[in-house]
Amino acid sequence: MPAIDHLECARCHHRVSAETPQTLCPVDAGTLYVRYNMESLKRTARRERPAELASASTTSLGMWRYADVLPAVTPVSLGEGWTPMLRSRRYPGLYIKEEGANPTGTFKARGLGMAVTMAKHYGLRHLAVPSAGNAAGALAAYAAAGQIAAHLFMPKDVPFANYLEGVVYGAEVTMVDGLISDCARMVGERIKAQKESGVAPEEVWFDISTLKEPFRVEGKKTMGYELVEQLGWEYPDAVFYPTGGGVGLIGMWKAFEEMEQLGWVSGRRPRMYALQAAGCAPVARAFDEGKAASEFFQDAETFASGLRVPKPYGDSIILEIVRASGGSVVASDDAAILNSILDWARQEGIFLSPEGAAATAAYDTLRARGEIGPEERVVLFNTGAGLKYTDMTAEAMHLQRP
Repeated sequence: MPAIDHLECARCHHRVSAETPQTLCPVDAGTLYVRYNMESLKRTARRERPAELASASTTSLGMWRYADVLPAVTPVSLGEGWTPMLRSRRYPGLYIKEEGANPTGTFKARGLGMAVTMAKHYGLRHLAVPSAGNAAGALAAYAAAGQIAAHLFMPKDVPFANYLEGVVYGAEVTMVDGLISDCARMVGERIKAQKESGVAPEEVWFDISTLKEPFRVEGKKTMGYELVEQLGWEYPDAVFYPTGGGVGLIGMWKAFEEMEQLGWVSGRRPRMYALQAAGCAPVARAFDEGKAASEFFQDAETFASGLRVPKPYGDSIILEIVRASGGSVVASDDAAILNSILDWARQEGIFLSPEGAAATAAYDTLRARGEIGPEERVVLFNTGAGLKYTDMTAEAMHLQRP
C-alpha cells in the first residue's frame, strides 16, 4: 500500500501535506485530491493480487483489492466494494453496476469507509455530515465499526431507513426542516461555535461533507477500477452515473487517470453521463446553458432523495469531466423515474433505487434519440438498493399496506 505523497487542490494545484487531517485547500477552498508517487507505483503496483491479499485477511477484500493504489493505513472495513456487474436481459451492451450490494445498501459505503478509515488513522473522535440520507447511514455504520462518534444532519423527509440506520448504529441524529444545503449550513455553524467557545481541539467535530475532505473520493474511485477490471481491463463506451454530489463520477475519472499512468488500461475514456431528477437539476441546467458552474436550484423536490442536492460543491468539476469526455447531463421527471423502477423490476428482476432509475430512464431517452447506439457497451450505476426506499417508492405508487 502506497504512502500519500501530498494532497493537491483541484482548482489551483496548491500542494498540502497529508500528515494532519485536511478539509479544503487553504488558498481557494478547492477540493483536495490524494496524490501518490506514480513513478514509484509503476514499479510496485500490480493489477491482480487478490489471492495474495486474501491469505492475509479474514474479511472480504471488497474495494481493498486495490490496496496498491490506496493509502497505507489499516482499513475500517465492513466488506464494501467488488459489487456485481449485471448484464441486462434486453440490451446486450448494457451492464448494471449493482451498488446496492454494499454494506448499508448503497455506494456511500465506499467513500465513508475510506473516510472513516483515515479519520481513525488520524485519531479523530467526532465526525459530522450533512446528508440527503445514505451518506448519513454509511457514516453511522463505519463510525460504529471504528468507535468514533457520528453526528448526522438530514432533511426530515428522507427515507425512513436512513433515520433508522442512524439510531440503530448509535449516532447523534438531527432531522432538519429543509434540504441538504440547510443541513450543511447547520454543521458549519456548529463547528464554528465549538471553535469559538474554546472546546478542546479533540472534541471539535470534523466535517466529512462531500468533497470537503480528500478521502471520500479515494473510496469512490474504486468503482472506476472495478468496472474496468470487470470488463477485462477495457473501458466501456459510456458510464451512466446518478449525480447528486457527484463524488463517484469525480472519483472514477481520477481512477481512469491513475490507471492510464500505471499502464493498466488504454484507449479512449468512456463518455460520462451525469443523471439528475428534473425536480432538482442544477447541473443539467448549467450544462444545457453552457455554464462552468451551477446555480442554486430553487424549490428542489423529487422522491429520488439522493439527487436532491440543489448546489453540488463539485459542480464545476462534474461539468468539466462530462464535457471533456463527450458525455452530457440528463434530467428525468419523477414519473419517468417511477416507470423505470417498475419496468426494471418486472422485466429484469432488479429493484432499482430512484437514483438508479434516473439513470435507466435517461438511458432509454438517449437510445430513443439515437445518442446511444445499441452496439455500445454502457455501464450504468444503480447507486443503492431499492428496498431502502420502500416508503418513498410506495408513496410514489400510491400504494398502502392492505
